[in-house]
Amino acid sequence: MPAEDDPRRGDVRAWIAEHPAPTGRELAEAGLVAPHWPRPWGLDADPIHQLIIDDELRRARIRRPDNVIGIGWAGPTLVHAGTPEQKDRYLFPLLAGEEIWCQLFSEPGAGSDLAALGTRAVRDGDEWVVNGSKIWNSNAQNSQFGILIARTDPDAPKHQGISYFVCPMDAPGVEVRPVREMTGVALFNEVFFTDVRLPADALVGEENRGWGLAKVTLGNERVSLSGGGALWGMGPDARDLLDIVRARGGCADPVLRQRLARLFVDAEILRLIRLRTVSAAIKGEPPGPEASIRKLLADEHGQAIMELAKDLAGTAALLTSAGPLGAPVDMWHFGYLFARALTIGGGTTQVQRNILAERVLGLPHDIDPNEGKSWSGSGRS
Repeated sequence: MPAEDDPRRGDVRAWIAEHPAPTGRELAEAGLVAPHWPRPWGLDADPIHQLIIDDELRRARIRRPDNVIGIGWAGPTLVHAGTPEQKDRYLFPLLAGEEIWCQLFSEPGAGSDLAALGTRAVRDGDEWVVNGSKIWNSNAQNSQFGILIARTDPDAPKHQGISYFVCPMDAPGVEVRPVREMTGVALFNEVFFTDVRLPADALVGEENRGWGLAKVTLGNERVSLSGGGALWGMGPDARDLLDIVRARGGCADPVLRQRLARLFVDAEILRLIRLRTVSAAIKGEPPGPEASIRKLLADEHGQAIMELAKDLAGTAALLTSAGPLGAPVDMWHFGYLFARALTIGGGTTQVQRNILAERVLGLPHDIDPNEGKSWSGSGRS
């Protein structure tokens, strides 16, 4: 890290001295929420400058606004393809946490195969009329806006004819139904659209070219879902579990000890991959294959952490109030149940492996059994 007398530190400290308890809007307008974004929403910060700002905010115990999908996924897509009017309307409220966002992509019949979506948006004069449904929409019940993809040309090839919209969640015809999972809480939702009318300027980018923007969003999503704690950035991580084991005198069981060592190794690998991903993101580069690689590894790693925590708790693991080796439960029991979702949300593990096989290793795509066949009256192909 740069020295304590680095002038960039002095600039951040001077701003904090003037704003010791800043609001989300003050942080956003100062460019401190997403410093790597271009001005006026960010500071065009390079990687070192970004790390300095993070360090100084942490020292001052200043938290950025909590708007994961808005800041992490919707915002970068709007910066990339939004009109000047869309940027002016949405970006500062989004950065300030004044307007919360959700993602309206997956459908009951189009999850891993997202391009098979069936939600339709039909142009009617100066409006789009949307009908269909989405599912697994995190925090939709608390959101003011959603990023929505819908099919606008049903006759186009599968990955074409899709458009990208900003959808107000209070628009007439939008219905949000929470989905309660086995953790006992409702983090996910179903969202239904019945003749929902969106203005023409809700379209982001070009009509029928939304699949490319969806890939921009999904690339940033995989960066977000592979960060921080073991549960998509939430909750404890491998270091927390190892600290508990050390504080209680270590582990004598050789099999459990070997699993702990493996967790440590995997955590270090993930940390180094994340440094590459973060460096690319704060330089304004699109997420590369590291995003998919790290998400694939991080999800299985998160499940391994929670499973080992339960095993370390022994028979007490059957109780919802027991953490590993007698530690307070905190998020351990919740995490064990929630971890089942890690290898599904944001693209299943199988999808991630296909992406890496085809786009990074250059392996052939799946074989279409009907490809190359031509049928004649004799029935020969």
